[in-house]
Amino acid sequence: MKSQIAKILVAVFLLAPLAACQGEQFNAPNISKETGGTVVGGLGGALLGNQIGGGSGRVVATIAGGLLGAYLGNSVGASLDRADMNYYDETSQTALERNKIGQTSTWQNPDSGHGGTVTPTRTFQSANNQYCREYTQTVNVGGKTERAYGTACRQSDGSWKIVQ
Repeated sequence: MKSQIAKILVAVFLLAPLAACQGEQFNAPNISKETGGTVVGGLGGALLGNQIGGGSGRVVATIAGGLLGAYLGNSVGASLDRADMNYYDETSQTALERNKIGQTSTWQNPDSGHGGTVTPTRTFQSANNQYCREYTQTVNVGGKTERAYGTACRQSDGSWKIVQ
């Protein structure tokens, strides 16, 4: 009997996030990365917790695993994904190679809505005769903008590598 109750609780716990995703209709293409990460992380954490927990502690382990997995999944889903990084990398390589000091290049992933800017601020030659550029960048994820500063140097293959 306890086993059946645990299975029902697990099923409800696992299916509740899916039902909440889209209200009356479940339409997979409209699920955000954050929601997808939350659901997948929650499912994985709950399954892992269910396997680790024993006896009456299994339900607690399942719920705790699900909550922790959902939290971690949401965090991963909210960060930059591989496509975002490709847009950023292409823009930064071009900006560092071609932009004048102070000229800003912008990138945006139309699928995620994440975006940012890259602006060279200084050009110099390093002690080992590499051409280097200092730059500022912004990254906007979920309406929150972060600013960073760095230095990149041109490699022998013509690409720019961040050194600071």
